[in-house]
Amino acid sequence: MFAKKLNEYCKILQCSGKALSESSGLSAAVISRYRRGERVPAWGSEQMNSLAAGIAKLAQENNVTGITVESVLASFQTVLTDHEESFRQLAANLNQLISVLGLNVTKMARFMNYDASYLSRIRTGQRRPSNKEAFVDGICSFVVHQYEYADQNDKTLLAGLLGCSPKDIEEDFTLFGVLKNWLCSNADKTQEYVDSFLHKMDEFDLNEYIRAIHFDELKVPTVPFQLPTSKTYYGLEEMKKGELDFFKATVLSKSMEPVFMCSDMPMEDMVDDTFPKKWMFGLAMMLKKGLHLSVIHNLNRPFEEMMLGLESWIPMYMTGQLSPYYLKGVHNKVYCHFDYVSGGAALSGECIAGSHDKGKYYLTKNKEEIAYYRAKANSILQKASALMDIYRKDNENAYRAFLCSDTQESGKRQNTLSAPPVYTLPEELLQQILKENKLPEDECARIRKYVKNATKDMQAILTHSPVRDQICELTQEEFEKYPVCLSLSGMFYEKEVRYSYQSYQKHLRKTKEFAERTPRYSVRITADEPFRNIQIMIHEGKWAMVSKSKSPAVHFVIRHPLLRGALENMMLPVFEPAAEDETD
Repeated sequence: MFAKKLNEYCKILQCSGKALSESSGLSAAVISRYRRGERVPAWGSEQMNSLAAGIAKLAQENNVTGITVESVLASFQTVLTDHEESFRQLAANLNQLISVLGLNVTKMARFMNYDASYLSRIRTGQRRPSNKEAFVDGICSFVVHQYEYADQNDKTLLAGLLGCSPKDIEEDFTLFGVLKNWLCSNADKTQEYVDSFLHKMDEFDLNEYIRAIHFDELKVPTVPFQLPTSKTYYGLEEMKKGELDFFKATVLSKSMEPVFMCSDMPMEDMVDDTFPKKWMFGLAMMLKKGLHLSVIHNLNRPFEEMMLGLESWIPMYMTGQLSPYYLKGVHNKVYCHFDYVSGGAALSGECIAGSHDKGKYYLTKNKEEIAYYRAKANSILQKASALMDIYRKDNENAYRAFLCSDTQESGKRQNTLSAPPVYTLPEELLQQILKENKLPEDECARIRKYVKNATKDMQAILTHSPVRDQICELTQEEFEKYPVCLSLSGMFYEKEVRYSYQSYQKHLRKTKEFAERTPRYSVRITADEPFRNIQIMIHEGKWAMVSKSKSPAVHFVIRHPLLRGALENMMLPVFEPAAEDETD
């Protein structure tokens, strides 16, 4: 588009490339590459300003009105914005593709006849491929080559990323076309859904939610529930009743055994005006009773549907009483299954895909049958993978053990933080902040110990791996509107330990100084609006952690490759100014 706009000016002015070269002071070779679309000047560069001045000079010499330096720059800015955005989208999609599929970048570079470091600079936005279409074709050819003999699980993962079904990409040429369209598309909604999920988590307050649904006023019923030892339900309306009967039987039983829930039955047929509310009420009653739930989510669906489904489970995740799982690979698309098991009842169901209304559920309270279904549930759980590990105050030791173990694992770390990290906080500044907040000495001692341990952990990581933090710097006006608190979610401390604006600025300076003197550590200070109550920590290729600081303090360690990859892509690419004035 830039080349087209430049050639339009040359046509209006009836000038050659040589004339424009002489007028602008740029070499004829550079002008030629601009006109062919092989090179684009960076916005605000000396070359861009010289080019605009040269065009305006020729317009004046040829008595062409309306073409000034300002008007030329304005017209170029429009096309360059689109140009930059297309490359940003390409780099973002490429990074997500590499992250989710675990592609070997060195092999990719070798396959495409690129230098690996040059490909890395393209990924971070520091360079642009001279021929975008050939570059995209090379990526697509590499992926097609890699997936020629891939197993069904990998093909399903790729299809989920591309927003299609595995059947849509069975042939090499269709995979090539779908992938090329996805890489160059600005319509990819993945980031939008991830951003919505994170904002819901950032804004969610469990205490407010409990008050809103009157959860704290719920009473677990004790009135005997008359239900035969077993019962069969046929058709949609009876199946809805069967699920509610399972909840009643579970809540009213004396058993505190954990509950298992797994279903790949169609859900859209079960949605009406009242059933979802009754279903959520039954779930709330099981949580109110104090039962722990192991839920296997059905993730074999488009990414946006997966994210919207997970959003609805946020309140349940926050309670700490739910463990979410998923099953890898493609599952039977003909037979649909349903299994709920508790200490008091078991509900099993089946249907043929497309004939949900002809399905059936079987509910039993027979101890022997419950034992059978419990064994079946345990077998399914052994084949399941954790969607995320959820850490709250009651399993703080497990969280601490996870962090301690991870300090020994090599790999790049990237963090998006809502406050400066405690491992760059000098002891005297910490003392000042604690004094300003007038905390009891026992709490101050706990915080000092936590900061000391966090610093020790970071020092251990930096002995073998790079860490990059991204922090938003607030203006004083923004700070007064949204005060920043010391980041203490790692110790599950929910009280606000606030910075003064002076101590906040000082901690930011100390963080920059820490980066200057510490190998492998870097910090990027941005003006982007931060999340207020969550921080995102990523160990590339292994896990992504969303930590919420309060209401409640909770940590979600996400391992599912598609969701983890989408979170990683929020961090990469980080677009730095190009090292040179022009981009290839």
